[in-house]
Amino acid sequence: MDLLSIDSLSDDQIATILDEGDRWAEANRTGKPANASLAGRIVFNLFYENSTRTLMSFSVAAHRLGAQVVTLPVEHSSARKGETLEDTARTLNAMRPDALVVRHFENEAPARIAHIMDCPVINAGDGTNEHPTQALLDALTIRRRFGRIAGVKVAICGDIKHSRVARSNARLLPRLGAEVRLAGPPALLPDDFQGASDVDAAIAGADVVMMLRVQRERLEEDFGDAPGEYLARYGLTAERLKRAAPDAVVMHPGPMNRGVEIDSAAADDPERSLIPLQVEMGVAVRMACLRLLVGSAA
Repeated sequence: MDLLSIDSLSDDQIATILDEGDRWAEANRTGKPANASLAGRIVFNLFYENSTRTLMSFSVAAHRLGAQVVTLPVEHSSARKGETLEDTARTLNAMRPDALVVRHFENEAPARIAHIMDCPVINAGDGTNEHPTQALLDALTIRRRFGRIAGVKVAICGDIKHSRVARSNARLLPRLGAEVRLAGPPALLPDDFQGASDVDAAIAGADVVMMLRVQRERLEEDFGDAPGEYLARYGLTAERLKRAAPDAVVMHPGPMNRGVEIDSAAADDPERSLIPLQVEMGVAVRMACLRLLVGSAA
């Protein structure tokens, strides 16, 4: 079994990941290894794009389950010499890992790798396509705060067009009963998008306001150089957050462009910001995913 997209998971598997992630979250707060069920297993990390949260949380998750982690520094690998993705996968497969976690700048690259690997493959983000474990940790974060997901109104705002996080959340959260609103600048909405460009309208009455990073590395458009221009028009400020529900919370998958899509007052609000909790849930959810996939492959 591979975890390549939200749609690759059944409702029962999603429930298992969230419930087990909840248990790991409690255990991890002791700061001690929670389990050794993957002792003797080897997890490969293969990241073709930079990462802090996802890479580190997968590594910590594997270690806390007793597995050994090997991270391939792609910038120093044979990929720099022209080795194809498929040949890299064949090389890694010959080393017989128990799981491969991959992030790649091309859509569907993890699926191409999964056709070659004999072990489970986990998509840690592919191009502008999907980031399924991010959506799962976001769902658990919401459930931890509200005690439920069903009926929660979630506004996802910003660079929708290039966001794999938005796509995975838009697939997962409605399956769990949430109301999802997507909004952003017209130039940053997909061509087939049926949502709105009015960020204020999306935020109005929302229980969760999830801001997305402006992905300058994938953009050709220029949104102006004036400090705060994007923030004033489309970003999350403390003033704009007042349009949300009284007990609304703030989320962001990171890394944040402070002063661009979100201001520090909103990002660091001790009562409303769930950004640190998202990072904490990332370890717990990825522990649950590794257990589900590697355990089932035993």
